[in-house]
Amino acid sequence: MTFCIGINTRQGLVALADTRIVKGEEHLTKSKLSFSANGDDQWWLVTSGLRSIRDKAVVYFENDLSARTESYSQLFELANSFGQQLRCVRSEDGPSLATSNFSFNLHAIIGGKLSKDARPKMFYVYPEGNWIESSEDSPYFLIGRTHYAKPILDRLLRYDTDLRQSAALAFLAFDATQASVTDVGFPIDMILSEWNSKQAAYHRFHEADLARVASWWQQTLSEALHQFPVDCFDPLFKKNTV
Repeated sequence: MTFCIGINTRQGLVALADTRIVKGEEHLTKSKLSFSANGDDQWWLVTSGLRSIRDKAVVYFENDLSARTESYSQLFELANSFGQQLRCVRSEDGPSLATSNFSFNLHAIIGGKLSKDARPKMFYVYPEGNWIESSEDSPYFLIGRTHYAKPILDRLLRYDTDLRQSAALAFLAFDATQASVTDVGFPIDMILSEWNSKQAAYHRFHEADLARVASWWQQTLSEALHQFPVDCFDPLFKKNTV
C-alpha cells in the first residue's frame, strides 16, 4: 500500500510519501514522489495505487510537458494534464486489469506554484481524472492508508499552522500509520516549499534519521497517559452498594 500526504498552509506546502512497495513477500523501496523546478515554476506529484498505472501515467504526463511549445502557467493546468493522461491509461489498461480483478486505483496529489499562480496551490486527482483543490477549511489531502493519520491531523492541523509544525504533523501522521500496518514504511521522501520561495527543499529520511523524534513522541504519549485525570472513571471502580 502507500502513505502520502500533502499539506497547504498559509506559509507554504509540505508533502511526504513513503517508499515501501510490497510485492508478495518482498519489500521494495521506490519513490512515489516526483518533482520539478524550472525557474519560478516548481511542482511535485505524489501517488498511490498500482505501480504499473503510476509509472505509465507519469511517463505520459512528462511526455506531454516536454512536447509543449509553451509551458503551463497555472498549477490547475498541470492537474488537468495529469487527469487527461490518467484517463488515457484507464482506457488502455482498465479492461485488462479488471479481468485480473485489479481495480484502477491511482490517486494523486499535485502541489506547487507556477508563474501565474498568486500563491502555492494543491490538487487531489481522482482515478477518474477529475480533481478538487485544497482550501483553508481543507488544508491537507491523504492518499493510500488514510485512516490512522486523520485523527491527529483533524485535531491539530489548521491553515495557520506554522510550516515547521506542519512538517512535524506530516511525520506524526506517517508514524501513526506505519506503527499499525506492515505495507507502509521508511525511507520517506519529504518536500517543502515556502509560499514566497523560488526553490523547494527535498530530503529523503531514513528511520535512523528520525529515531530520536519518534522515541520522544512515544515517551511524550506515555507520560501524557500517566498524567491523564483518570479519576473521572471512578464510578466504574466503586463497588455498588444496595
